[in-house]
Amino acid sequence: MPGPTPMVLQHFDIDTLAASPWKNGGGITREIVCSPAGAGMDHFDWRVSIATVERPGLFSAFAGVDRVIMLLEGAGMRLHSPDGGIDHRLDMRQVPYAFPGDAALMCEPLNGPSTDFNVMARRGCLRPEVRVLHASGTVAPARQGLLLALSGRWQVGEFTCEPGAGLWWDGSVQSWRVNSPDAGAALVAVRLEPASPIAK
Repeated sequence: MPGPTPMVLQHFDIDTLAASPWKNGGGITREIVCSPAGAGMDHFDWRVSIATVERPGLFSAFAGVDRVIMLLEGAGMRLHSPDGGIDHRLDMRQVPYAFPGDAALMCEPLNGPSTDFNVMARRGCLRPEVRVLHASGTVAPARQGLLLALSGRWQVGEFTCEPGAGLWWDGSVQSWRVNSPDAGAALVAVRLEPASPIAK
């Protein structure tokens, strides 16, 4: 019988991540994690990235994926679908917005380039939870997740995270005690919960 999935714990710094240009030339993406490793864009269970949007264009659609997006820098963007089902101004920083990845969305920057934080999770497999913490607290247990210091210095368990740095884990249930002594500190906490079974 196969053994338990090994625990993976990875530190990262946004400034050291490789930037990949979009095919439509509208921006760049820095991938933080794509799990399982080597899964590619069509077969991942969960993925987290930072994107800079520079010009209007279509968002890539991801069938069977739930997404959460959050503005980090810039004036933001308008996301809207041709059928009018989605029309959202992403113009408030550090406020997560959830939407179905299947939707074909047009993205229109509001006033110049902006940078956003993106979480994707395979529907029926995982359910994403994204929160921004501004004070000391505890991140509830999860088998997969990610923590990123947005501002201020944060103590995450035994690790110290400067702004723009963080860690992600996969394969073993973890909870974290986090704290920051700095005024205006902010930490984004991502947890991936198992998707609830569909009632029959």
